[in-house]
Amino acid sequence: MIYLVEDDTNIRELVLYTLRNSGLEAVGFAHPADFWDAMSRSLPQLILLDLMLPGEDGLSVLRRLRSEGETSRIPVILLTAKDSEYDKVIGLESGADDYITKPFGMMELLARIKALLRRTDTGVHPVEYRVGGLCVCPDKHIATVDGVTVSLTYKEFELLCTLLKKPAMVHTRDQLLNTIWGYAFDGESRTVDVHIRTLRQKLGTAGECIETVRGVGYKIGGSVHEA
Repeated sequence: MIYLVEDDTNIRELVLYTLRNSGLEAVGFAHPADFWDAMSRSLPQLILLDLMLPGEDGLSVLRRLRSEGETSRIPVILLTAKDSEYDKVIGLESGADDYITKPFGMMELLARIKALLRRTDTGVHPVEYRVGGLCVCPDKHIATVDGVTVSLTYKEFELLCTLLKKPAMVHTRDQLLNTIWGYAFDGESRTVDVHIRTLRQKLGTAGECIETVRGVGYKIGGSVHEA
């Protein structure tokens, strides 16, 4: 599914017509508020985003998408009449994956969409990890305990997924720091320990599956099932 956020009716209808006739599912929105409402119910594979929008400009929408774990990796192509180098740089630095300037040809737009979908398609079907009452779906950024959704920060969620993906492995603090935070362990940082503690608290009884291996690091205890 592709979401198009474009307030110009003529452009929106033309793009939607082209996408649908090319075998792609697409839904259009004239206002960011309608787009966010749809996002709360279902996430798309890719977003086409106009910069000049009523109520909330495209860059603001883009930054909001990139700031939230559940939407941070959805591919975004900006559609805009602005063609200065500065505008392009701002859009790309704000997290856009591609940029196309109006007026644009439908064939070029299709080619860019398909190329971006190919680059971002891992070919891997969504996986769920289950251990006891804990269920985690990395692709949807959802964690539940006994069917109740648990609110985790982006780093807490990434930490939990890293442990679940290799449950038999003991992860050292420096490995976790390098994987999730991107910097080397200096021997004094308590970042991992603090996040593990808050993660256990949020998971409640399910937090017991995160085991401390004294002097080494952390691992998942118990049997992890992939679905």
